[in-house]
Amino acid sequence: MALDQVTGLNSLGFAKPEHETRVVVAMSGGVDSSVVAAELACQGYDVVGVTLQLYDHGAALAKKGACCAGVDIHDARRVAEEMGFPHYVLDYENIFRDAVIDEFAESYLAGATPVPCIRCNERVKFKDLLETAKDLDADCMATGHYIQRKMGENGPELHQAADPVRDQSYFLFSTTPEQLAYLRFPLGHLASKEETRALARDHGLALSEKPDSQDICFVPDGNYATVIEKLRPGAAEPGDIVDPDGNVLGRHRGVIHYTIGQRRGLGIGGLSTPLYVVKLDVDRAEVVVGPKEMLATRIVPLKEVNWLGDAPFDSREAWEVSVKIRSTKPPMEAVLRPLSATTGEVKLLSPEEGVSPGQACVFYETGGTRVLGGGWIWRGA
Repeated sequence: MALDQVTGLNSLGFAKPEHETRVVVAMSGGVDSSVVAAELACQGYDVVGVTLQLYDHGAALAKKGACCAGVDIHDARRVAEEMGFPHYVLDYENIFRDAVIDEFAESYLAGATPVPCIRCNERVKFKDLLETAKDLDADCMATGHYIQRKMGENGPELHQAADPVRDQSYFLFSTTPEQLAYLRFPLGHLASKEETRALARDHGLALSEKPDSQDICFVPDGNYATVIEKLRPGAAEPGDIVDPDGNVLGRHRGVIHYTIGQRRGLGIGGLSTPLYVVKLDVDRAEVVVGPKEMLATRIVPLKEVNWLGDAPFDSREAWEVSVKIRSTKPPMEAVLRPLSATTGEVKLLSPEEGVSPGQACVFYETGGTRVLGGGWIWRGA
């Protein structure tokens, strides 16, 4: 491919030929990152594939439906061999445990509901792996995430993917401006996952129909409690299920088995009004339940705010934004009030149910696609 005649840049934004542009592709072994690597290799870029081994390789071989497992490492290596570019597997088990898994366990023990995929992007893939890419003299690092990087007046901006179903902006809110300058997301403009699979078929990749990963990679079958009990023996201490006044309604198997907003599996049937988990009191080993209206929240306190707007976060008293407080729901209108450079408070214009500490709150430009950053929900409103 030739340089763009208007900008003088190649498709990755560099003023030099593709074969002189080295790009490290973070390859999970799935369809998305494999297509990114194959496409860039076919365009003539100097591609280097890197796959991270994040947890026990032997256990991973028997695990389907999660990234970075043993079979996925094999798939990534095979794509590299077929497309003719070098591929490396890096052992990041210790880094992953320290940066992601341990905090995941501690968060659950503290009554929070963590999102480890965000921490993995923030602390492993876009930190240690990105530095490795620089050590390999790469001009940039590309991933298979469905999100768009666009150039604005003040530099690169983060935008939602063209396909709202595949959009992964919720999981990438903590990307810093410095990281964004180095990262590329070649799939963000595609209209659907079927387009990605079609590209995989065009390249003759055997994994073109490989299922998407569904679970957190180190959590077999979505059973968080089992993993936490293995990491922290004795974590599942039984206790009382109580109403807001402290009346005992039943017993629970351990706070780690419950989440805010949960209705099923409480074992307290026979009541006239459906009850939901409204609070997890770790210190008292109590699960507090109440009527649905107790879940409604308007004020959401945030910490560790990462701001991607043009003006400093705390340069205004308030920002009118749209926010996501869970990955599966569309953005809702809100007012964001900075309390410091890294803390803030979101006021939702409409109350939302099931807001849980440990989850992320991601900010978007109202009426647009730009990601303005986000923060971590740190306590109940």
